[in-house]
Parts: sequence; C-alpha cells; structure tokens
Amino acid sequence: MLPAIKVLMNMGSLHRLLPFFLLGLVISIVRFDAGILIAVAYGIILQFFVEYALHRFLLHRKPPTEQSPFNALYRSHIAHHEFPNDPEFFTGDDHWYPVRFGLKAIAIHSIILWPFVGLLSGITYSCVALFVGSVLAFTFYEYCHTIAHLNVPKGRIGQTITRSHLLHHYQDHHATFHVSLGMGWIDKLFGTAHDKEEAKKRFDRDTLLSLGMDPYDLRLITARKAFGITKTPMRGKS
Repeated sequence: MLPAIKVLMNMGSLHRLLPFFLLGLVISIVRFDAGILIAVAYGIILQFFVEYALHRFLLHRKPPTEQSPFNALYRSHIAHHEFPNDPEFFTGDDHWYPVRFGLKAIAIHSIILWPFVGLLSGITYSCVALFVGSVLAFTFYEYCHTIAHLNVPKGRIGQTITRSHLLHHYQDHHATFHVSLGMGWIDKLFGTAHDKEEAKKRFDRDTLLSLGMDPYDLRLITARKAFGITKTPMRGKS
C-alpha cells in the first residue's frame, strides 16, 4: 500500500486537483444538507463511468494518422501499454486535464440543476459532486491502477486488482476497461468483460502491447524518439 501511495503523492494531476477538492470540502461543510450527501454519491458513481468511457473511447481510439496527435495519444496511453511497469507512463502528461474536465462538468451540471434548485444550490451541488465525490473516486482509481502495476508484495485486495487489470494488458486490450476495484459490472453492462475464448482469438503476442499496431510502425518509432525512449518495448506473454 505504501509504495502505491508514494507514487500517488508525485502525480501532477492529483496535485492540481487538491485545492479544488479542499474547496469542495469547505463548501460541503458550510452548505451541508441532505443534497450534499446525494451529490457526493452521484459524483463517485459518475466518475466510475467516466473512468470506463475515457479509457475505452478516448485512450483506445483508432490511432491518428498524423504524427502530432499520435504523439499525444502515445504519451497519454500507448506508452503505458508498451512499458506497463514504468511509473513515468502510469498517467499522461497533461496534468491539468482533470481540472479542466471537472470545471466544464460543473458548468454543465449547474445549468441543468438551475431550474430545479436555483443557481446557487446548483453550483454548490455540482462543485461537491465533481470536486469531492468524483475526485475521491478518481484518486481511488489511480491507487488501484498503481497497485496493479507495481512489483511489490500485495495482499488479497491488491492481488485481485492486479489480476483483473493485467488481463487488459497481457491478454486482451479490447476488454476489461474498468480499473477500480469492484467496477467489473460496468464492463459487463457494456459487453466488454473479459472472455477467455474471445481473448484467445484476438491474442497476438507481437502486437498486444502496441495495441494491435506493428511495433515497428513509423508512428510508434517516431513517438518513442520524440519522448526520448531508447529502451525496447516488452513482448506480450503467451
């Protein structure tokens, strides 16, 4: 647990979210009512769905043909698949993205809630949902993701998290997009739960870690050079 927490303490995205989380806590205390509890619960659940959607549809989208956007995707996720045990690639390099995403989500939620609870309450509940509930769930996701990739002694819970997530890395990158403990039901809901037979059909040892791309694709080679990567990617496990 401690090694994972040490990694989390160095994550730029969590550093940038911390002031907003503290602000959300203050708002939840000052404006506390039953709606605050509902907002926190909503924010947590929402983040688990966002985790799944971003992983599946943004990070695993079709690789761009142009090099610049490909480099951005490479740094945000493909590099993590090629070098899954390197903490440098556990997250992308745009550490302000969660903050920008949260602010936009607050604006949208506030507008939706405004006619029902008033503007002030709408902003209050939205801030608490996104910057307390969702940040808590996001931090939990980062913990689960980190513990899954660290080569350290793990208890029963850590082993469960690791076994589940590494199916995505080493057997079938088209499935198991959830990472947080206990969220496998979301993959089942959307038809992307791990299936042994489907995994066997799709398995390609040479391209698994490059997300189906030829590891010598010029885009990959160029992206590695752009980020100063000189080591050779691992090969998939048979």
